[in-house]
Amino acid sequence: MIAPLYLEDLHVGQAFVTPSVAVTTEEIKAFARQFDPQPFHLDEAAAQDSLFAGLAASGWHTAALSMRLLVDGLPIAGGLIGVGGETTWPRPTRPGDTLTVHVEVLEITPSKSRPDRGMVRTRNETRNQHGEPVQISTLGIVAWRRPG
Repeated sequence: MIAPLYLEDLHVGQAFVTPSVAVTTEEIKAFARQFDPQPFHLDEAAAQDSLFAGLAASGWHTAALSMRLLVDGLPIAGGLIGVGGETTWPRPTRPGDTLTVHVEVLEITPSKSRPDRGMVRTRNETRNQHGEPVQISTLGIVAWRRPG
């Protein structure tokens, strides 16, 4: 288990790489059936005739997998509490992809009104096994100061 990270443990330019996760056809379809039931996420034949030219995971599935990887690989004390951000999906996540999130700390802002915490802005690239980004997010995260 990785020790929790506090605001004082972080610095601009710091990088983290999460563990990896493999994506299966079955998982793509199960997520899509429940949360994003569109043909290009559910049916290989229909997906061939779509913009994706093949079965593609929902962007929200990629986001959920990325969140899990961040929880496992970026142990911010008190949990990963987001306070806004922006996400893009430059290419689809495909069956058989192995995803890893690469995190860079962009900015650290100690709170002026709440001395027990600060805000950390990160750039997170979820990459497939070829190093190609399938999701890029810039996120604000609450980070607590070390107690005592």
